[in-house]
Amino acid sequence: MRLHNYYVYILTNDKRKVLYTGITNNLERRVYEHEYRLLPGFTKKYNCHYLVYYEYFNYVNDAINREKQIKRWRREKKIFLINEFNPEWRFLNNELLKGFKY
Repeated sequence: MRLHNYYVYILTNDKRKVLYTGITNNLERRVYEHEYRLLPGFTKKYNCHYLVYYEYFNYVNDAINREKQIKRWRREKKIFLINEFNPEWRFLNNELLKGFKY
């Protein structure tokens, strides 16, 4: 069985007020698309393009289920999850996109 790459991720805006949860099979590309506002919708409208959290999965169903789970959570629980992973709420875009070419 071939393994795949899937990611559940959380983005925020520059004031860390808005949270967006998404799923992708290419985290670098997706963060780039959000950062340069190439995707219409919520993240473009609310300037939500800073990566603060992500999880990796081999199976798409696991990633979809996790995304749905996180989306059902209250904001406080999402903040707790981010704090466990990234206590300073560093914007991880530069680390992730270093050397990335679209």
